[in-house]
Amino acid sequence: MTKLSVNINKIATIRNARGGNMPDVTKAALDCEDFGAEGITVHPRPDERHIRYSDVRTIRPLIRTEFNIEGNPIPSFIDLVNEVIPDQVTLVPDAHDAITSNAGWDTIKNRDFLREVCAEFKSKGIRTSIFVDPDPSMARAAAECGCDRIELYTESYASMYPKGREAAIEPFLRTAEAAREAGLGVNAGHDLNLENLEYFIRTIPWTAEVSIGHAIICDALYMGLEKTIQDYLSKVKIF
Repeated sequence: MTKLSVNINKIATIRNARGGNMPDVTKAALDCEDFGAEGITVHPRPDERHIRYSDVRTIRPLIRTEFNIEGNPIPSFIDLVNEVIPDQVTLVPDAHDAITSNAGWDTIKNRDFLREVCAEFKSKGIRTSIFVDPDPSMARAAAECGCDRIELYTESYASMYPKGREAAIEPFLRTAEAAREAGLGVNAGHDLNLENLEYFIRTIPWTAEVSIGHAIICDALYMGLEKTIQDYLSKVKIF
């Protein structure tokens, strides 16, 4: 059954825009859990424009579900992960100045580097996931890097969905099948929302986890955080 992990970066963005501690990012993370979220995701970047490294240290011991840290494995990120020991680390090749994640890893060209990083984190008992584009060859090569899962970068699925959901999902289905055949679990995230999420899960029912942040916070402005999380859960708990 697919789990819903809530990415709380946007809550931190609102806080940082004004300074101070409103909204309280730690309280928001715990509230998300109380409202039914089965995991909390954070994506600290070097400029700390949303989630800060200090947030990660504060939140980690309080999380009761699953804690997932996303990020580019630069030295400071690796040190942070090794310090707090999350349940899962998702490796994302985002540039330091990227507005948001915009591509998956080339797991063939970066195989040696990713293999080294995955081995280090797995030696600490941390589940490793590699962010990839919808390309079966990238999923197969990810398995050779020694990770436990891939996370499908779903931006193109979301953008193509209104024009034709069957065509939009097709490369993701092939990549998810390749990952499963290679012994990897499958996560997904980026631009998934209440409109397109259920079809994704129905088509790829072995999706282990979806990580959603931006859409949840946008919907929560109108519906409230608790109802929004419940609505998203209804889209993933369909089997």
